[in-house]
Amino acid sequence: MSARPELGRFDLTMIVISLVIGMGIFRTPVDAAAGAGSPAIFFAAWIVAGLIALCGALTFAEIGSRYPITGGYFRVFSYAYHPSFAFAVTSVVLVANAASVAGVALIGAEYLVPVLAPTSGDPAGLARLIAAASLVLFFALNLLGLRTSARVQNLLTAIKLLLLLGLASALVLAEPATAGSPVAAPPAPPDAPRGAVEAFGLALIATSFTYGGYQQTINFGSEVRDARRVVPQAIGLGLAVIISLYLLLNLTYVRVLGFDALASADSIAAQVAAAAFGEAAGVALSLLLFLAVLGFVNVAMLTNPRLLLAMSEDAALPAGLARVSARTGAPTAALTLFVAVALASLFAAGTFDVILNYTMFLDSIGMAAGAAALFVLRRQTSHLDDLAIYRMRLYPALPLLFIAAYLFIAFAVASADPQAAVRGAGIFAAFAVVDLVARRRRRSPSARPPEP
Repeated sequence: MSARPELGRFDLTMIVISLVIGMGIFRTPVDAAAGAGSPAIFFAAWIVAGLIALCGALTFAEIGSRYPITGGYFRVFSYAYHPSFAFAVTSVVLVANAASVAGVALIGAEYLVPVLAPTSGDPAGLARLIAAASLVLFFALNLLGLRTSARVQNLLTAIKLLLLLGLASALVLAEPATAGSPVAAPPAPPDAPRGAVEAFGLALIATSFTYGGYQQTINFGSEVRDARRVVPQAIGLGLAVIISLYLLLNLTYVRVLGFDALASADSIAAQVAAAAFGEAAGVALSLLLFLAVLGFVNVAMLTNPRLLLAMSEDAALPAGLARVSARTGAPTAALTLFVAVALASLFAAGTFDVILNYTMFLDSIGMAAGAAALFVLRRQTSHLDDLAIYRMRLYPALPLLFIAAYLFIAFAVASADPQAAVRGAGIFAAFAVVDLVARRRRRSPSARPPEP
């Protein structure tokens, strides 16, 4: 794919924000509070996860600056490790991302159903139809090309940021929750006592999931103007906005709902909006949440097909998936496959809570391995050090801290849900074996991707 550089700093910063802020911030605070068991551990997990994300952002910013290429995530793994490892990690990530897109679209549609058809006899079926229509709509939009998709993304991200700031305003507009407050629901029965380390690990799983996604920015590579400077700047700016918003929103949730109620709450965004603006705010909130979901759906269709495209160009997938529109530059074949998998997942995807552990185990291994690739890139691309590329400070301490943190998260997931870890490891191994066998049958060498 001969990509035209069409994305600037503002475009990429908005993409970073949309990649990270999906529906997680409206759901994972409940899981984090339930796992933490105390406000101190809860806020510690959010702060530590933010610092870990910052370490990761700096690490992946340098990776993107040293190796600015479309499909960078897959090609970084291929360059630093082995093509079969890259194939396995990327394939699992793509399948998980497609299922997540379907699940998130469904969550957004469920907010919209009571507004469009409050007396529907089949709200679940209607929600699936709305979610499917959303996927098809943004499939058509992305066929128009990167420039059009990026402009729509900027608008949807702006709406999402306004929604989050509106919710955060409840920090000063709403009365704080008390034991007798109608907002503060009675706490759920306590689970068996757990140690502080275990509680922190459970909270960190949820909070880290909510911070993930910024690393996919490196998939745009050569489609970014002045990528060696703009990629790290966009990642840094985006993460600064996200960390600030997340801490502000969680302060709002705890103040308005109360910590015990938060640990067992449903529809926390709706409860906070009702406390600050009255029950009538529910309709407006539902529409805004649906638009926020559309931003995530669109950005997923911007990033994931470029991974499929890179895999096809490097002979890891059939050559037909490398087909690109001559008029718009859109990766039509790869986009079609990704949306097809998402639509298929829509009618079989698990709930958000089921997806969380499975996705976090695989993402933790992939994120740790991706960050470790920087050590290889620094050694292999030392000739770039005198050029205008981004070089992180406190190297190698920050990437090592990031790697250790994500290995801890993987261990926490495996301890909390061994079946999710075993299934994830099994699927990863199966993809790796499939690629090794395919390479041996076609007798193709493990070709390295282009040099940085």
